[in-house]
Amino acid sequence: MVAAPVATVPAGPTGTMTNEQFLAASIPAAQQSQRDTRVPTSVTLAQAILESGWGRSSLSANDRNFFGMKCFNNAPGSYAAGCHSYSTQECNAAGVCSTTVATFRTYATSAASFTDHGMALKNLSRYAAAFNYTTDPNQFIAEVHKGGYATDPLYTTKLVNLMTKYNLYQYDLAL
Repeated sequence: MVAAPVATVPAGPTGTMTNEQFLAASIPAAQQSQRDTRVPTSVTLAQAILESGWGRSSLSANDRNFFGMKCFNNAPGSYAAGCHSYSTQECNAAGVCSTTVATFRTYATSAASFTDHGMALKNLSRYAAAFNYTTDPNQFIAEVHKGGYATDPLYTTKLVNLMTKYNLYQYDLAL
């Protein structure tokens, strides 16, 4: 008797998944990040959805970067495999946005992207205020935004809307 082939399940999100599949594949890595760093799972999931377009952006589909993590001085950091340039939108303090080219981190696995994201939030002093709100995801992301995570003036609103629309709060762990 020959065994039927077993369908392989990706170890994390990919660029070819439905929104539901992307969310389901992202939950384990987001919850592990919460265990390791205290970043609320709901925040990590909302950021992955928004920053990667549900995993369909070129940056996430090609380079497994689900959070728009940039390289600085062509250094990928501790968790990334390298750097790759992409066109991106950046906004100034007045909310005027323009297209520019930036260098983003590339990852060998989706898990490395999730780990890098959580560790950056945990370890960069500009995000320290967010950790006063680990049980209040809406305020947590507002503090991350104030710390300079994104230049979009509507970033906090967009993430809170995603967390609410998809009830991402249900995935937060009680630590």
